[in-house]
Amino acid sequence: MKKRRSFLKDLLKSFEGVVGLVVLSVLVFCAIFAPLIAPYDPYDITQRGRRLQPPSKDHIMGTDWYGTDIFSQIVYGARTSLTVGFLTALGVSVIGGFLGVIAGAFGKGIDILIMRIVDFVMVLPGLPLMIMVLTYLGSSFWTLTFVLVVFGWAGISRVVRAIVLSEKKRGYVEAALCAGASKWYIIRKHLLPASYPILVVNTAFSAAGAMLAEAGLSFLGFSDPKVISWGKMLSLARTSNALVLGGWWWVVYPGLAIFLASFSIMSLGIASERILNPKISGRRE
Repeated sequence: MKKRRSFLKDLLKSFEGVVGLVVLSVLVFCAIFAPLIAPYDPYDITQRGRRLQPPSKDHIMGTDWYGTDIFSQIVYGARTSLTVGFLTALGVSVIGGFLGVIAGAFGKGIDILIMRIVDFVMVLPGLPLMIMVLTYLGSSFWTLTFVLVVFGWAGISRVVRAIVLSEKKRGYVEAALCAGASKWYIIRKHLLPASYPILVVNTAFSAAGAMLAEAGLSFLGFSDPKVISWGKMLSLARTSNALVLGGWWWVVYPGLAIFLASFSIMSLGIASERILNPKISGRRE
């Protein structure tokens, strides 16, 4: 509990941490209370106004080619984009962290097998394979999240393995082995906690990367047709020639939402890394 309070206290002292926390909190608040915040329901085809209407009193961010309110789409789109980011980051950290700890702790054949799988995943051409998988399996919300996790866990696995190999050489681990502690006990009590700092930072970076990847795939047309996302808004703006028709607001506001979400999470990741890694922050333990 003291460590948790100390981390939050240090986070609030960091400029990046405060900025990231404030911006992300606003976006999460909008996603949770979207029906109360959005002036219109973007899923209701009866709640549509004039096409490509510029920002005005009735539509503060304008409307798209279909007459749908842009601000309402951004508020509802936060649900999809943020959820994809958080679920992908969680899956990547859990799978990559677990396999990295197992590989480093047990070594020998298990280590070789896991690392060869990691090497295989890391050399795969991610984007073309993602497009191919989404083409055949469909561009549903869960399929997109699954694909991002499958192609994203390998890097953190190798980093965690390196940390575990380093920790295994420390005196307290050898003392625990001499005292008769089981390998699973050492993993749970010593090796896995040693990887928590890098996992926290990786979760933040993975969430930001997943949202950018979702936006990119949606922009290419691989988005769930049943839900609204910021990337899908940009995709529709592209196919409708929004900029050619003068509808700059249809492009600027979704792009700004993607930037703010990614920027806030990356800021939290940078602040967390400085707090959890004394060498980066320049502090001495």
